[in-house]
Amino acid sequence: MTARTATRTATRGVFYVHSAPSALCPHIEWAVGGVLGVPVSLDWTPQPAQSGSYRAELSWSGDAGSAAAIASGLRGWNQLRFEITEEPTSGTEGARYSFTPELGVFHAVTGLHGDIMIPEDRLKAAVVKAALGDTTLLVEIDKLLGKPWDDELETFRHAGEGAPVRWLHQVV
Repeated sequence: MTARTATRTATRGVFYVHSAPSALCPHIEWAVGGVLGVPVSLDWTPQPAQSGSYRAELSWSGDAGSAAAIASGLRGWNQLRFEITEEPTSGTEGARYSFTPELGVFHAVTGLHGDIMIPEDRLKAAVVKAALGDTTLLVEIDKLLGKPWDDELETFRHAGEGAPVRWLHQVV
Protein backbone atom coordinates (compact mmCIF):
# COMPACT_ATOMS: atom_id res chain seq x y z
CA MET A 1 0.00 0.00 0.00
CA THR A 2 1.35 3.44 -0.88
CA ALA A 3 0.87 6.62 1.03
CA ARG A 4 -1.51 9.04 -0.62
CA THR A 5 -0.79 12.70 -0.58
CA ALA A 6 -3.66 14.99 0.15
CA THR A 7 -4.51 17.41 -2.62
CA ARG A 8 -4.81 20.97 -1.45
CA THR A 9 -7.05 23.45 -3.16
CA ALA A 10 -5.65 26.95 -3.27
CA THR A 11 -7.91 29.94 -2.91
CA ARG A 12 -7.72 33.55 -1.81
CA GLY A 13 -9.74 36.03 0.14
CA VAL A 14 -9.74 39.24 2.14
CA PHE A 15 -9.53 39.63 5.90
CA TYR A 16 -10.87 42.89 7.36
CA VAL A 17 -10.23 43.79 10.97
CA HIS A 18 -12.74 46.59 11.54
CA SER A 19 -11.79 47.30 15.15
CA ALA A 20 -9.35 45.83 17.62
CA PRO A 21 -7.66 47.27 20.71
CA SER A 22 -3.90 47.73 20.28
CA ALA A 23 -3.15 44.92 22.75
CA LEU A 24 -4.85 42.39 20.43
CA CYS A 25 -3.11 43.47 17.20
CA PRO A 26 0.00 41.26 17.51
CA HIS A 27 -2.14 38.31 18.64
CA ILE A 28 -4.35 38.67 15.56
CA GLU A 29 -1.27 38.67 13.32
CA TRP A 30 0.05 35.56 15.07
CA ALA A 31 -3.29 33.73 14.80
CA VAL A 32 -3.75 34.53 11.10
CA GLY A 33 -0.13 33.66 10.33
CA GLY A 34 -0.57 30.33 12.09
CA VAL A 35 -3.46 29.42 9.82
CA LEU A 36 -1.81 30.66 6.60
CA GLY A 37 1.57 29.18 7.47
CA VAL A 38 3.50 32.41 6.91
CA PRO A 39 4.32 35.35 9.19
CA VAL A 40 1.75 38.13 8.99
CA SER A 41 2.46 41.79 9.65
CA LEU A 42 -0.53 44.06 9.16
CA ASP A 43 -0.51 47.82 8.62
CA TRP A 44 -2.65 48.99 11.54
CA THR A 45 -4.38 52.36 11.27
CA PRO A 46 -6.54 54.09 13.86
CA GLN A 47 -10.25 53.29 13.61
CA PRO A 48 -12.09 56.65 13.66
CA ALA A 49 -15.40 54.98 14.54
CA GLN A 50 -14.10 53.73 17.90
CA SER A 51 -11.54 55.65 19.90
CA GLY A 52 -8.50 53.60 20.90
CA SER A 53 -9.08 50.85 18.35
CA TYR A 54 -7.29 49.95 15.13
CA ARG A 55 -8.19 48.49 11.76
CA ALA A 56 -6.32 46.57 9.07
CA GLU A 57 -6.94 44.68 5.85
CA LEU A 58 -5.16 41.71 4.35
CA SER A 59 -5.65 40.03 1.00
CA TRP A 60 -4.48 36.47 1.43
CA SER A 61 -4.02 33.25 -0.50
CA GLY A 62 -3.89 29.80 1.02
CA ASP A 63 -5.72 26.50 1.33
CA ALA A 64 -9.47 26.26 0.95
CA GLY A 65 -10.95 26.40 4.45
CA SER A 66 -8.48 29.01 5.70
CA ALA A 67 -11.24 31.59 6.22
CA ALA A 68 -13.13 29.15 8.46
CA ALA A 69 -9.99 28.40 10.45
CA ILE A 70 -9.23 32.10 10.94
CA ALA A 71 -12.82 32.92 11.94
CA SER A 72 -12.87 29.99 14.34
CA GLY A 73 -9.61 31.07 15.95
CA LEU A 74 -10.76 34.66 16.47
CA ARG A 75 -14.45 34.17 17.32
CA GLY A 76 -14.09 34.40 21.10
CA TRP A 77 -12.14 37.66 21.14
CA ASN A 78 -14.90 39.92 22.39
CA GLN A 79 -13.23 43.26 21.70
CA LEU A 80 -12.79 42.47 18.01
CA ARG A 81 -14.89 43.12 14.91
CA PHE A 82 -13.89 41.41 11.69
CA GLU A 83 -14.96 39.96 8.36
CA ILE A 84 -13.22 37.41 6.21
CA THR A 85 -14.08 36.17 2.76
CA GLU A 86 -12.89 33.17 0.80
CA GLU A 87 -13.34 32.81 -2.95
CA PRO A 88 -14.90 29.65 -4.37
CA THR A 89 -12.74 27.16 -6.25
CA SER A 90 -13.60 24.44 -8.75
CA GLY A 91 -14.18 22.07 -5.82
CA THR A 92 -15.34 24.33 -2.98
CA GLU A 93 -17.93 27.01 -2.38
CA GLY A 94 -16.89 30.45 -1.26
CA ALA A 95 -17.48 31.72 2.24
CA ARG A 96 -18.09 34.89 4.18
CA TYR A 97 -17.68 35.26 7.94
CA SER A 98 -18.52 38.30 10.04
CA PHE A 99 -17.97 38.73 13.77
CA THR A 100 -19.12 41.33 16.27
CA PRO A 101 -18.97 41.12 20.07
CA GLU A 102 -22.73 41.59 20.33
CA LEU A 103 -23.83 39.12 17.62
CA GLY A 104 -21.05 36.55 17.48
CA VAL A 105 -20.20 34.80 14.20
CA PHE A 106 -22.19 34.95 10.98
CA HIS A 107 -21.32 32.46 8.23
CA ALA A 108 -22.64 32.28 4.70
CA VAL A 109 -21.78 30.15 1.72
CA THR A 110 -21.10 32.32 -1.33
CA GLY A 111 -21.32 31.54 -5.00
CA LEU A 112 -19.09 32.41 -7.91
CA HIS A 113 -20.18 36.06 -7.98
CA GLY A 114 -20.21 36.59 -4.21
CA ASP A 115 -23.93 36.06 -3.74
CA ILE A 116 -25.01 34.42 -0.49
CA MET A 117 -26.34 30.92 -1.13
CA ILE A 118 -28.96 29.94 1.46
CA PRO A 119 -29.48 26.18 1.90
CA GLU A 120 -33.02 24.91 1.48
CA ASP A 121 -33.28 23.58 5.04
CA ARG A 122 -32.42 26.97 6.50
CA LEU A 123 -35.13 28.64 4.40
CA LYS A 124 -37.65 26.02 5.50
CA ALA A 125 -36.71 26.61 9.15
CA ALA A 126 -37.22 30.37 8.71
CA VAL A 127 -40.68 29.78 7.23
CA VAL A 128 -41.63 27.47 10.12
CA LYS A 129 -40.44 30.01 12.75
CA ALA A 130 -42.48 32.72 11.06
CA ALA A 131 -45.54 30.46 10.78
CA LEU A 132 -45.34 29.69 14.51
CA GLY A 133 -45.43 33.41 15.23
CA ASP A 134 -42.02 33.47 16.93
CA THR A 135 -40.77 36.02 14.40
CA THR A 136 -41.50 37.35 10.93
CA LEU A 137 -40.23 35.90 7.69
CA LEU A 138 -38.51 39.20 6.87
CA VAL A 139 -36.55 39.12 10.16
CA GLU A 140 -35.49 35.52 9.53
CA ILE A 141 -34.42 36.20 5.94
CA ASP A 142 -32.45 39.25 7.14
CA LYS A 143 -30.61 36.97 9.59
CA LEU A 144 -29.89 34.42 6.84
CA LEU A 145 -28.39 37.22 4.73
CA GLY A 146 -26.33 38.63 7.61
CA LYS A 147 -28.16 41.97 7.75
CA PRO A 148 -27.79 42.44 11.53
CA TRP A 149 -24.00 42.00 11.16
CA ASP A 150 -23.90 44.31 8.14
CA ASP A 151 -25.87 46.95 10.04
CA GLU A 152 -23.49 46.79 13.00
CA LEU A 153 -20.32 46.80 10.88
CA GLU A 154 -21.36 49.50 8.41
CA THR A 155 -20.06 52.38 10.54
CA PHE A 156 -16.70 50.65 10.87
CA ARG A 157 -16.50 49.92 7.14
CA HIS A 158 -17.06 53.53 6.14
CA ALA A 159 -14.60 54.78 8.71
CA GLY A 160 -11.95 52.65 7.03
CA GLU A 161 -12.44 53.80 3.43
CA GLY A 162 -9.16 54.51 1.72
CA ALA A 163 -7.16 52.24 4.03
CA PRO A 164 -4.35 50.28 2.38
CA VAL A 165 -4.74 46.61 1.44
CA ARG A 166 -1.70 44.30 1.45
CA TRP A 167 -1.48 41.07 -0.51
CA LEU A 168 -0.04 38.03 1.22
CA HIS A 169 0.61 34.88 -0.78
CA GLN A 170 1.26 31.46 0.67
CA VAL A 171 3.37 29.12 -1.40
CA VAL A 172 1.16 26.08 -1.95
